[in-house]
Order: sequence, then structure tokens, then C-alpha cells
Amino acid sequence: MKPDSPPPTVPRQRWFRTGLMASVAALIAACRSAPSPSPSVPHVTGPVPATKGSARPSAASDPRAYRQDAATHLYGLNASRIYQGRLPPLLYAIGVLQVDIDARGRVLRTSWMRAPHQAPEVMAEIERTVRAAAPFPAPARMGKVTYTDTWLWDKSGKFQLDTLTEGQD
Repeated sequence: MKPDSPPPTVPRQRWFRTGLMASVAALIAACRSAPSPSPSVPHVTGPVPATKGSARPSAASDPRAYRQDAATHLYGLNASRIYQGRLPPLLYAIGVLQVDIDARGRVLRTSWMRAPHQAPEVMAEIERTVRAAAPFPAPARMGKVTYTDTWLWDKSGKFQLDTLTEGQD
């Protein structure tokens, strides 16, 4: 060994210090508090409530596929008005409405294919609900679309659309 070379304990001391610092760092990291529990998210079986004007583009390539997007959009905006569960055997009103949507999701026209004439207040409310839900998902692949859906109206004033119905007793 040369007289001016450091003693062999220096590398050991360096390794010891490095190991000690790593152990202390691991111990400190393990002692931190647990993350706060994330709030429980309720299980949503239907559309997520949306706000007016929050329509997204639709990837539907035909009116039948677009009907699903439109129904989901309407349910999202009217979550408190959707009849939960299976509908009763007798409904207050059933109406079949055709809706014309332009390329930006705006309602151009509505027309009744089967109007619930015995309940004119329901007809007016359905038309108001459709117009208030604009803009609908923009029919990006079709440019514009005319879709048809059946409105199933309970005497409570709540409804389901045939596209997303839970059935009827």
C-alpha cells in the first residue's frame, strides 16, 4: 500500500452513509399519511346529467344510431323528469315525434307522427323539452339528421323514451 493513498475504510464509510440515507428516506416515505379516501361515486345506470349547450359530436352514421345519442342527451338534461323503473301498464300519453337536427345540433323542425291529442299539454311539453335541449349532439358523419323517437308519458309527468325505456308492466 502506498503511504499517500486513503485507507480502505473510506469506500465502506461512503457506502454506509449512502445506505443509511436511503433507509432514512424510505422510512420517511413510509410514514406519510394515507391518501384521503376518494368520495364514493354513485353507480349511474343512465346518462350523466348535462348542462344546456354541452352537446358533443355524434359518431352515428345513420338516424337509428343517432336516436340513441339524442335520447341520451335528453335524459342527461332531464334526469329528474325520467320515470325510474318499469312503466305502469296504462300510460297517460304516448307520442311519436320526428325531429330534424342541423349540422350544428340545432332543432330545425319537429313534427308529430302520432300525436297524443287527448293530452295537448303533453304535446306542448314534449316540444318544449326537445327545443330546450338544443344543441343536440352534432351529427358529424351525416351533416344533418331526422330522427324519430316514441315518448312514453306517465300521469306523474315523468317520461321515458322508447330508445332507453326500462320496459312496461
